[in-house]
Amino acid sequence: MFIFLVANKPNLRYNRFTSLCGGKTMKNFVVGAQLYSVRNLAQNAEDLKNTLMSLKEMGYNTCQLSGQSREIPDETVRDILLETGMTPVVTHNSMDDFDNHLDALIRRHKLWNVKYAGLGAMSKEYNGGAEGFKNFALHVNEIAKKLSDEGLTFVYHNHAFEFQRFDGVLGMDILFDTFCPEAQFELDTYWVQAGGCNPVDWIKKVDGRMDVGHFKDMVGSGENIQKMAPIGSGNLNWKEIIRACEETGVKYIEIEQDNAADTDNPLGEMKSSIDFLKTMGVQF
Repeated sequence: MFIFLVANKPNLRYNRFTSLCGGKTMKNFVVGAQLYSVRNLAQNAEDLKNTLMSLKEMGYNTCQLSGQSREIPDETVRDILLETGMTPVVTHNSMDDFDNHLDALIRRHKLWNVKYAGLGAMSKEYNGGAEGFKNFALHVNEIAKKLSDEGLTFVYHNHAFEFQRFDGVLGMDILFDTFCPEAQFELDTYWVQAGGCNPVDWIKKVDGRMDVGHFKDMVGSGENIQKMAPIGSGNLNWKEIIRACEETGVKYIEIEQDNAADTDNPLGEMKSSIDFLKTMGVQF
């Protein structure tokens, strides 16, 4: 029998959002660390352990497994998670993992006790028009139903390209209209904004179809391009984003800052994010 351990998830789905100040009101979703943000510090077993311990010391208790070296045996990853007390709630995988190694993917998730199997991005073969988006969604449905039969849930992580229009229709709307109930969304706040849409609107739109999401901030730059930034240091409306997650029953949020790994202190970037969110009453 496959039993999932829920990471500190309160039984409070629709409590009204009351205060975002002082950390007095705990929100109904749990925020964790997306390991892709610190992937350069997780390329061998020792580094993975030390990185998880550092995140744990900051206050993170859950994580997304993504970006760590595939050379680390799955059993070793499990042992490190147990030793550090870090609970994984979601993964990111390639299209090849889903298409050609699904049995191994399922075994890995059961070994790690992870319910949510994420696809990091649509493969390029589908990203060529409305028909491609529709075919992608239909293909995802087949995968999602197989995972559901095994007690797992498929989640799709967006970037900005899903918000391009085909004859006036958003690619993301094609996915929204075509995904089966077994296929969920894993909205990324930064990429929704980069695609020209409002993260709050989309969180509300996928109400009931998103258990897991990504928090990522956006800041302007002298080069006149958007850049990823620690939560609270950019320009996204976190008060309303958090409120939307609260009201739509999101269960888990992972902090992902892709470019943190390119900085001198990736863990420092993750600490900035958690420190800010602690002031917003978010639980970890």
